[in-house]
Amino acid sequence: MKFTQSSLRVGELATGQELSVPVYRIPAQDLDAPSVFIQANVHGAEVQGNAVIFQLMKQLEKLDVRGEVTLLPLANPLGINQKSGEFTLGRFDPITGVNWNREYLDHKLDVASWYQEHGHLEDKALIKAYRLLLIESCQTHLNNEWGVTTGKRLAVTLQRLAHEADIVIDLHTGPKSCKHMYCPEYDVASASLFSIPFSLVIPNDFGGAMDEAAFCPWWQLAEYVQSQGRDFKVPVSAFTLELASQERIDMEDALEDAKGILAYLSHRGVVSDKLEPAEMARYGCYLKDYKKFHAPTAGLVEYKAELGEPLKAGMVLANILRLDLYGTDNELTGLSLEQDCVPILHFASASVYQGTELYKVMTNLFEL
Repeated sequence: MKFTQSSLRVGELATGQELSVPVYRIPAQDLDAPSVFIQANVHGAEVQGNAVIFQLMKQLEKLDVRGEVTLLPLANPLGINQKSGEFTLGRFDPITGVNWNREYLDHKLDVASWYQEHGHLEDKALIKAYRLLLIESCQTHLNNEWGVTTGKRLAVTLQRLAHEADIVIDLHTGPKSCKHMYCPEYDVASASLFSIPFSLVIPNDFGGAMDEAAFCPWWQLAEYVQSQGRDFKVPVSAFTLELASQERIDMEDALEDAKGILAYLSHRGVVSDKLEPAEMARYGCYLKDYKKFHAPTAGLVEYKAELGEPLKAGMVLANILRLDLYGTDNELTGLSLEQDCVPILHFASASVYQGTELYKVMTNLFEL
């Protein structure tokens, strides 16, 4: 089945031109099959997710797709076009300085009061009513008489569309990064269904990102419903996939990532074709054990630790070159950590201020 194409309006430029993004959709063949929303490129330089969506489209058109699939590449035209020379700077809203991926709406619903009014509904009707509440909450926010910021309008417009789905996948990349994913604690078993070697297990709390915006309201509902003695599982799954490094398109690699996503969708019944994730060792750590290492001094950095490979305590993580200190003991300084870890990503530039976030590393890993 072929995708249909439409456009989603996400704002306007100062000169009045409409900002819109393409939306591709395959309608549901089975209304009981889960629906899917996948977006890419919320951060301007993180373009590989667009290639993955392209490969997903090519594959899905050859498969037996049962649930509705909505794909939204090029999700942030403002960030994508935020260029300086040869670099794309589109990680932060240039008007407010806020991270584009921290603009989503925290609904702050009174779940207890809502459930008192709707608790008589069967599960399917309860889910439908709660989903409508979330969508209306987004729309109400967008229609605020005081207005909303440019970044908030973009984010909540995307969030409103995501709330229509049972599965939400947000595609990102790191600066210089190996592949990893963010998985909510209540759904950690799903990490083994993707073809990604490292998973960050995040708490069931809202921190501003799309995956949390999608699953947190449902977690809150499920937690309350279960406290009332009713068996009710969280009906929405949401993940952030980090597909290696930014400013990079690799079509062969994108096909492999698309196949990994399709394996998860196959397991969930979105496609009837039986597809399996790649065979690989998979490791996770809790978000509290995902550590940031900041440059203790300014200088020029030689990144030594290989991303995605275990690094023993005391081994060199990076070297910092200080030409202004040539001839002293501090002209070239090796940096190391006091505990075992796996480096996941590092800063993109070799020139850093003191305090720059050089590496993010996983510690206290466990096998999934």
